[in-house]
Amino acid sequence: MQRHTLSRRTLVAGAGAALALPGLMTGRALAITPDQIKKRGRVIIGIQGDNPPWGFVNSTGKQEGIDADIGELFAKELGVPVQFMPLEVANRIPALTSGRCDVLFATMAMFPDRAKAVQFSKPYVANQIVLLAPKTVTVKTNADMGKLTIAVPRAAAQDTEVTRNAPPGTNILRLDGDAAAIQAVVSGQAQAVGGNIFYIRRLDEAKPGVFEQKLTFTNIYNGACTRLGEKEMNAFINDFIDKIKANGELKKITDKWMKAEQPPMPERIEGVPFTAS
Repeated sequence: MQRHTLSRRTLVAGAGAALALPGLMTGRALAITPDQIKKRGRVIIGIQGDNPPWGFVNSTGKQEGIDADIGELFAKELGVPVQFMPLEVANRIPALTSGRCDVLFATMAMFPDRAKAVQFSKPYVANQIVLLAPKTVTVKTNADMGKLTIAVPRAAAQDTEVTRNAPPGTNILRLDGDAAAIQAVVSGQAQAVGGNIFYIRRLDEAKPGVFEQKLTFTNIYNGACTRLGEKEMNAFINDFIDKIKANGELKKITDKWMKAEQPPMPERIEGVPFTAS
């Protein structure tokens, strides 16, 4: 299948769902259906461009990762080529609500505040949010975070969980994306980093044997996102997720990239509807 990768765009920076609120006023006008995408002849998927193994651009310029493989299958289900739009963490929701892309397969953790700005699908993959630091740094409880500078990707789940669990006054260094947060702790700009289960691989690549996981904050689930009110798109994506679960294609993707069994996906998440109303 033909695939294209758009150049990164400089979008308005900010935090999470708050960024998307102005776009909600025009969300209805931007609504799209699967049939309209088929007629257009391509689907534009917002995805992360620098967060392996979820979504990243390889040395040849090709989009790869868990969400890229799922995005390819989604385009195949629609019967059109896929055009990936690599996005930074804080730009994901604005890119969707402003109409720059049709759907997000972009490591979108399913939180109630985000569900006010976008429509989530059923969950399709699980993640875990953790704190990592050099082995020489002592962190045994949440209170220990108060003495550290902690890097996080701005507006990501890591930002939410570190902010929630760290003592008041903790120096939280909010940066533009996963790569920047990892670089901050590798360089010593920060003493710890809020990450996901795959950060340790990237830290070991940079400084083998130096880092370890210190705290586990929460288990989270990722879903695809469409604009609020797009009932046909939401139903199509949920049917697609059911299909790739049932035929084993989703498991092949998670086995390939995660190399670990996924837990059962929840039937409901408080404050996050899976179907458009």
